[in-house]
Amino acid sequence: MQSGYYSSAAGMVTQFNRLDTIANNLANVNTIGFKEDNLVVGDFMRLYKEARDELPNENHTKNAAQFLNRTITKAPQIVDSYTNHSLGVLQKSNNPLDMALSREGLFFLVKTPDGVRLTRDGSFTKDDEGRLVTKSGYEVLPSDYFSSKDSIQLNQEDSIVQIDKNGQISTNIPNSVKLIEGSKFFIAQPDNIALLKKEGNNLYRYDSKEELVSLEESGAVKQGFIEKSNVNAVKMMTQLIETNRLVGMYQKAMQVQMDDMNSDAINKLAKKS
Repeated sequence: MQSGYYSSAAGMVTQFNRLDTIANNLANVNTIGFKEDNLVVGDFMRLYKEARDELPNENHTKNAAQFLNRTITKAPQIVDSYTNHSLGVLQKSNNPLDMALSREGLFFLVKTPDGVRLTRDGSFTKDDEGRLVTKSGYEVLPSDYFSSKDSIQLNQEDSIVQIDKNGQISTNIPNSVKLIEGSKFFIAQPDNIALLKKEGNNLYRYDSKEELVSLEESGAVKQGFIEKSNVNAVKMMTQLIETNRLVGMYQKAMQVQMDDMNSDAINKLAKKS
């Protein structure tokens, strides 16, 4: 089988992976706080050069040559992926329990059945017990959660809820306009944002969460706002068209390899015989 067939097949698989990523970005273009995912495309030779010092065979030997399949050295492959954590557009809402973070790299803490997770989705609400929760029902955590294990509690009688730029919650005394301070949002800033892992439902897992410390003066909380997705729909549609065209090109190359070239070789061999 021709080496070009392998390269074309590898290139097509790469574009299929790009299509999955682009489709997921487009599907979440209206998801609050969603961050765009991207892929880095390289080739096998690049991966080999980066890892050959760790391979069990010495370079420039027969064993090393057998290890490296040179028919796909230049085939495009996915070598890395990353999330674009740039700030999305902040949009004003009419809900006093909607919160947005106006700085990159900051997150709210929530409690899920799988443990503590981070999120940028600040479209909060109250459950039947008065706890502040996400739209998925996860408890929003206060700044002292790791010591108190409490949740943010709002009384049903609280007609006024004010949150300052640092996440301090103040509510009114019943039948009064006088405000008293209550819980404070846990505003987390991971040391290495690249270590965050998406888990769905707009949640991130951070394995070093025990090292997280709530920022006392983040200055980033905006009450009555939501952060829209940072996905650029026009850019994604352009990439979608480009990727579809590349898939068609690789498909044509595979067809030429299998049909035209093989047919030509068979006809030549038949004439010689």
